[in-house]
Amino acid sequence: MLYIMRHGKTDWNAVHRLQGSEDIPLNEEGRQMARDARKKYGDLRFDICYCSPLQRAQETAEIFLEGSGTPILTDDRLREMGFGMYEGTEHVTQKPECPVYTLFHDPVHYHAVDGAESLEHLYARSGSFIHDVLTPEVVSGKNVLIVAHGALDCSLICQYEEIPLEHFWDQLLGNCELRRLVSSANV
Repeated sequence: MLYIMRHGKTDWNAVHRLQGSEDIPLNEEGRQMARDARKKYGDLRFDICYCSPLQRAQETAEIFLEGSGTPILTDDRLREMGFGMYEGTEHVTQKPECPVYTLFHDPVHYHAVDGAESLEHLYARSGSFIHDVLTPEVVSGKNVLIVAHGALDCSLICQYEEIPLEHFWDQLLGNCELRRLVSSANV
């Protein structure tokens, strides 16, 4: 089985600031969310956890899996989508003049500019992670947990479950929300 979780809340989440690849730590609310998730999903067991190298995801994984003995491995392909010079921008979803606005309202027509990562690149790196790591782990019968980020999680979910790009943001998980994925390819 494959499960995916988004990291806990950060101070930047609280003020709707675009984080991207900025390495922002969890705040105390985010740490509590991870502890609460550990209690809520305490009946689940994972053979392995793959995690983004960014500290907000790593700390979430460590708190969530505390005492379980589950190994946590980081993989750079699980980093959050890069937003270039727009990282740190507040309320980007309400600023039509910002080029990243299109990503959140019409992902099919998003064009990355000013150092931002394209969806094509995001899909290529997360797709290689699915192919190289996830598929073999799931086929071998392991329970796998991924702890990562909003856009990265959406890219994994859309590819793994074969969901069209226009429904990209419909897959967005809340902070510390856990979702079991079902492969359309019957992996």
